[in-house]
Amino acid sequence: MKKYILFILLFGIGKTYAQQTLQLSQYIFNGLAVNPAYAGYKDNWTINLGSRLQWQGVNGAPVTNTLSVDGIADSENKNIGLGLLVMNDRLGPENNSSVYANYAYRIKLNNDDSQRLCFGIAAGIVQYSIDQSLFTPTDANDPSLSTGVQNKISSDFRFGVYYYSPLFYIGGSILNLIPDDRPDPNSIFVKNVRAMYLTSGFIIPVSSQVNWKPSVLFKEDFKGPTNLNAGSYFLISDLLWVGASYSTAVTLWKKSNLQTDLNKTDALTAAVAINISPLCRFGYSYDIGAGKVAGYPAASHEISFSLGFGRKKGRILSPRYF
Repeated sequence: MKKYILFILLFGIGKTYAQQTLQLSQYIFNGLAVNPAYAGYKDNWTINLGSRLQWQGVNGAPVTNTLSVDGIADSENKNIGLGLLVMNDRLGPENNSSVYANYAYRIKLNNDDSQRLCFGIAAGIVQYSIDQSLFTPTDANDPSLSTGVQNKISSDFRFGVYYYSPLFYIGGSILNLIPDDRPDPNSIFVKNVRAMYLTSGFIIPVSSQVNWKPSVLFKEDFKGPTNLNAGSYFLISDLLWVGASYSTAVTLWKKSNLQTDLNKTDALTAAVAINISPLCRFGYSYDIGAGKVAGYPAASHEISFSLGFGRKKGRILSPRYF
């Protein structure tokens, strides 16, 4: 029973997991994961690696791995940003992999080039896999059941807008821009739906050695609960990031298709990151959920690593806090 107790939850919360698309606590360090318009923000080319293990102690618990590379394609005008995003999600019998090519057009807004308005698009391929041999059927003779692996490949598109200045940013994006909503009674795959993300944050100098960075992220798919993540981080001596964030479901309007008695999936995250060098960063975060999953504390671990390469041409006009 313990071995695949997660599958009891698969159709209860699995849809929310699939629709919300992304469960990353350290999105503040990798904007490309939620917005294609972020490509090229840091001027130099940057590699980001991330790995997240949810629900520690539960066999078959969600695991998310990400790899992204992005940078400036034209070093003189810096108007074009390019990026590649690779993701893999595993949840019990599900194993979903995706690859996205990202393009951002960056409009210069002032003479010293400290502010830009960016528009981004992404095109990708997603492979969905379900290993049905991992299911425990109630009726072993059910002819509709299979013991093999079923696969589905589909295309996906994203669109985003991103504005930044030295001390402020705001962005909006649409994932699963063209959702696959064709009826298929024989499909065992959860359908992806269009999801919208809104992110924003700013830097407030507290002292000569400390900067405060509050941030917020809204996720909305119009089917499940609206998710709000609010964070507060401090950068000490341009070396150490420490902070926390809180994630919960919020009600912005009444959704007729949504159960009124759903529990809010509150989670508190503590995070720390160190700038090993101006172009290298390592981060770790620990999430603890309110309640338990299958009798285990709903705890999650996430690590991230970022490495920049290639010299920036010209003077660095402002540090990249976002």
